[in-house]
Amino acid sequence: MGLFRKKNSLRTAITSPDGAISSILSKDMRLAGELSFKGKARIDGTVEGNIRGEHLVLSETGKVYDDLEVVSLICHGFIEGNVKAQQVTTLSTASLKGNLAAASLTAEPGARLNGEITSPSQETAKSSPSPPANQAPGKQE
Repeated sequence: MGLFRKKNSLRTAITSPDGAISSILSKDMRLAGELSFKGKARIDGTVEGNIRGEHLVLSETGKVYDDLEVVSLICHGFIEGNVKAQQVTTLSTASLKGNLAAASLTAEPGARLNGEITSPSQETAKSSPSPPANQAPGKQE
């Protein structure tokens, strides 16, 4: 009877949207191509291609060679590509080579970030045209 309870709780943990990891790319797996997912995924292996999804955990053995666009990223591993996310956490073992655009960034000491880091407010400021030097702000010709 206890065994059945354990099995049912495991099934609930895998399918529930409350933070349980629903997809795993294991350490010995390599994926060449685009990857998209819903919910929470963990990559222990290697992905050579763009990744789009919701919540991603990249383990210490995980490697990504291309761009990532996710809601949240917890990175222990290696990324060579651009990252766009709402929330990014890089742990001490993380290495990111590429541009990072995130509304919220937390980096542990030891995390290696090599690229340009922007937040949505910085991107908006860059895309807004400046008034000409001889024109006062707020005045249009």
